[in-house]
Amino acid sequence: MMAEAIIETRRLTKSFRGFKAVNDISIRVEPGTIHALIGANGAGKTTCFNLLTKFLEPSAGSILYKGRDITRLKPDQVARLGMVRSFQISAVFSQLPALENVKLALQRRRGESYDFWGSQRRLEAYHERAMSLLEEVGLDDWADTLSAELPYGRKRALELATTLALDPELMLLDEPLAGMGTEDVGRTAELIRRVAADRTVLMVEHNLGVVAELCDRITVLARGEVLVEGDYATVSRDPRVIESYIGGAHHD
Repeated sequence: MMAEAIIETRRLTKSFRGFKAVNDISIRVEPGTIHALIGANGAGKTTCFNLLTKFLEPSAGSILYKGRDITRLKPDQVARLGMVRSFQISAVFSQLPALENVKLALQRRRGESYDFWGSQRRLEAYHERAMSLLEEVGLDDWADTLSAELPYGRKRALELATTLALDPELMLLDEPLAGMGTEDVGRTAELIRRVAADRTVLMVEHNLGVVAELCDRITVLARGEVLVEGDYATVSRDPRVIESYIGGAHHD
């Protein structure tokens, strides 16, 4: 018997005016793994990700979360089930310090409204937890820095902290390493590995190289379909991946 997948798609399809951006995709993400959805530009990974996180309605097929059909649920409903997309709540408030951003995310986790007036005492109750989350993502020295002034890689770390504040069981990360220099990529990959220790991570990524050591399982998409799935050794050896993905990478 296979263990129940934390998230699974069955024959998932999305058409835009007759064009199938995602065509008949079936994917299983096992609990406790880091799973990457990769592909060149136009492969369908962003559409697939938007379907999984309920920002798009599928044309056909179904999505199951821990065995429950969530195909027709809304983004906030799946977030409450424990499935959180990184930028869903991390539209970080740029004019607030890093610490206040995490406190607000913790406040939201409790279902409280964003109450900027008279909520100082309540927010202070979140101080300790917020500081420990900043420490977890290596931002404890940046707690009082305005989000707008954080370097790019640190901003992404703050997004991770605000996502972690919702205590997700499944974290969905949309190209978390995009636009980063080598040092930031290394630091963020290590960070993802650490936060994945007791949860499941599904990430969309463009670069096969950066997921090589990070991910337990990789699904390669091409032209809206699953090309191959497996660990890095398996997918990187597949001639179709070399041709369609690695061969085409320099065109993107």
